[in-house]
Amino acid sequence: MAKKIALIAFCAGLEFVSAAEWPTDGGDQQRTGWQKNETILNKSNVKGMKLLWSLKLDNVPREMHSLLPPVIVEYIPTRDGKKEIAVVAGSGDNVYGIDVATGKQLWKKHYPYTSDKEPRLGGPLCPGGLVSTPTIGLPKANGARTVYSVSGDGMMHFLNVADGEDVEPPAKFMPANGKPYSLNLVNNILYSTTAQGCGGNPNLVYSFDLATKKVTTYNPKGGGLWGRSGAAVGFDGTVYAPTGDANYVPAEERYGNLIIAVTPDLKYKDHYAPRNIEFLWKRDLDAQVTPAVFMWKSKEYVVSSCKECRVWLMDSKSLGGEDHRTPLYRTPLMCNEEVNFAEAGVWGSMATWENPAGTRYILTGFWGPSHPQFKAPLSYGPVKRGAVAAHKMEEKDGKVVLSPVWMSRDMDQAEPPVIANGVVYAYGSGESNVQATPEIGLSANTSATRIKNSKHATIYALDGDTGKELWNSGDAIKSFVHFGGLSVNNGRVYLGGYDSTLYVFGLPGSK
Repeated sequence: MAKKIALIAFCAGLEFVSAAEWPTDGGDQQRTGWQKNETILNKSNVKGMKLLWSLKLDNVPREMHSLLPPVIVEYIPTRDGKKEIAVVAGSGDNVYGIDVATGKQLWKKHYPYTSDKEPRLGGPLCPGGLVSTPTIGLPKANGARTVYSVSGDGMMHFLNVADGEDVEPPAKFMPANGKPYSLNLVNNILYSTTAQGCGGNPNLVYSFDLATKKVTTYNPKGGGLWGRSGAAVGFDGTVYAPTGDANYVPAEERYGNLIIAVTPDLKYKDHYAPRNIEFLWKRDLDAQVTPAVFMWKSKEYVVSSCKECRVWLMDSKSLGGEDHRTPLYRTPLMCNEEVNFAEAGVWGSMATWENPAGTRYILTGFWGPSHPQFKAPLSYGPVKRGAVAAHKMEEKDGKVVLSPVWMSRDMDQAEPPVIANGVVYAYGSGESNVQATPEIGLSANTSATRIKNSKHATIYALDGDTGKELWNSGDAIKSFVHFGGLSVNNGRVYLGGYDSTLYVFGLPGSK
């Protein structure tokens, strides 16, 4: 592969690196899941992918959590020359640096627990430890990069990507034993969200100014802000996040179960509350999906979803119109006919990409059977356990709509996909998501029970335009994945399992 020079560019106030990198969860600040600079893997050769290497790390899982999605950057100056390095965080308060060319561990950093609060485990929802995907900053003049991560005691850490050493002392970010989600770095400010009230802490949007170390919060007075990729940031710096199950009383500034928008300094800006928000709250159908932000025909849009299993398309200038309840378009249900709060619906985050012909696709992975009334022009057999659904942006009768295009083959709990060079990579997590049974009720929601009943994850490569399966990983991955995620960069597809093993697939012999 030809050498690329890491260029720093500025787009509407947002900084990004144009080399083929994956420096943050979802690939970019807008959380699109789209790797725009992939040149090795494509529709024609992806069928030749094999397991290039797997690396067993010494991370000890906490409850069901283990490895988070890798973040990956190129041209890192090390003592042994420039390297492409994947940084992988583990729930045991560990961060690892890995040479992706060889699959060898370069360094490990373990964060000691420093809070006066006693560390605790709180079941599958509140495992403690490191549960927030790190993010990597822009290169300095000498090419060095800093990875930012949050430990279980609420400290923000600053590590050199090359060797894992502290660039500066840790700084307080949030209370200990909370549950922060993936970090997002924009204009020298880090953003995160917290959820589940873990450790007795409130559910907030957080920001951390790298220049001043000032921490700012916003409280929507809703439920947990547990979109798996944290907050998405639009092209003007607006921060978008889902607020989870709670009451909706706008007169009291209570914004539960909706999509909230706040300014870069975390002041309320806007929100979208679904028409059936009371029903969603009563049935525990959280708005808990990290939005994706994108441009289409020179206009900015936001898409998100929830466990109810439909997609909301919103205008970033007015998410829900004058009444905050009217999106640009709301799709029919794709799944969850039985209104299952734990084993069905859309979970995690969205994905979106545009093909060379200008077709803009919106992708969602979902759990459980497809809805009998959801019909896509292209589909690949009955869906019982989960699938990826693709819609496309269209204009009809002067309005913007989302039209179904394809629905993938059946997958065992389909998770958020990512896209690179026209190929959609998705995976079935193999996780047991049964949280209640007729025999023992909610007592079924224990890590021990769910781990015992889980299987193994499988990655699929799909044609991005048709949804046709091009490749799958078979039984190469030996464990399930809980709230992990895919990363794709320079011909390699990454996924970390509960067994604390990082699995990396690609074309044998490629560089």
